[in-house]
Amino acid sequence: MNKLYGIQYLRAVAALGVVVFHAAERTGGHFVIGAAGVDVFFVVSGFIMWLLAETRQPSPGAFLRERIERIVPLYWIATAVMVAGGLAGLFPKMKLTAFHVFGSFGFIPHVSPSDGGTWPVLVQGWTLNYEMFFYALFAAVLFLPTAKRFVALGLVFGVLICLGMVLRPDGAVPRTYTSPLMAEFLIGAAIGKLWLAHRMPQALLGIPLILASIAGFALVGLGYLPFGPITLGPLSGMLLVGVLALERAGRIRHVRALTYLGDASYSIYLWHTIAISVVIKASGMLGLPTLPAFVLSMIAGTAAGLACHELLEKPIAAWFKARRHRASVRYAA
Repeated sequence: MNKLYGIQYLRAVAALGVVVFHAAERTGGHFVIGAAGVDVFFVVSGFIMWLLAETRQPSPGAFLRERIERIVPLYWIATAVMVAGGLAGLFPKMKLTAFHVFGSFGFIPHVSPSDGGTWPVLVQGWTLNYEMFFYALFAAVLFLPTAKRFVALGLVFGVLICLGMVLRPDGAVPRTYTSPLMAEFLIGAAIGKLWLAHRMPQALLGIPLILASIAGFALVGLGYLPFGPITLGPLSGMLLVGVLALERAGRIRHVRALTYLGDASYSIYLWHTIAISVVIKASGMLGLPTLPAFVLSMIAGTAAGLACHELLEKPIAAWFKARRHRASVRYAA
């Protein structure tokens, strides 16, 4: 699959939005709409997974292996750092239990003993519980003929979401996997299906769609529209379609810095809160005013993600690639 620069730019913006959200939250500010970067990520993820499956036609096992190699090692390292920090007393508010740590490494939704939220030791890892569940379901539908995959995916997600709306389960696992948030993956997959069928809107509609989605996000941020997947999912889908309309027409130019940020978006997402926590603590000790602390925490969060992208994510990806190459050479021999 050729690199779509618009997709990379959306990933960059989504990651930076989450960074700003957490930096503002830790400094007493308010940028709740930055958290909508997660919704953009989910829609983009559904789109990318559909394209990968339909263009490469991987086996279910190969699909899962590639997703695990991409997601798990870096997340486990970040989680291990958080656990080590908690055991060392660097995070005074963190409470660790054996099952919470196990659930964090195993992508099992669990109520945090620290504050009662449904998230793992590395808080933003809650989104990866959804991602891994989506990957498992997506791998399952790869056993089906191509023409039946989207219908099957839609039926499974539809049933789960309806069960959640009707039963309103209390447990962390059923509550997570019957959430309307999962519809955002389906929105992305539907857009991927339209993209491959060359059924994107004309480029003339690209900018209006992008502007309309930005206006919608602004209304959510200002409190005029509800914050939740029912609003943010369609807005994220609208944004993606607008970007793809321009992409299809060749209207999106390659901006190296934005492409790089998109490539590093996963590392930025995983590691930014650790750096923000360090900066906020240091700012308090130094008596820095709120604005400098906010700016420094944003910079530190992004820089930490970029550093981990270079020092961890890229070498890990290169190791897996070399391992697959060696295996293919032995098999050919």
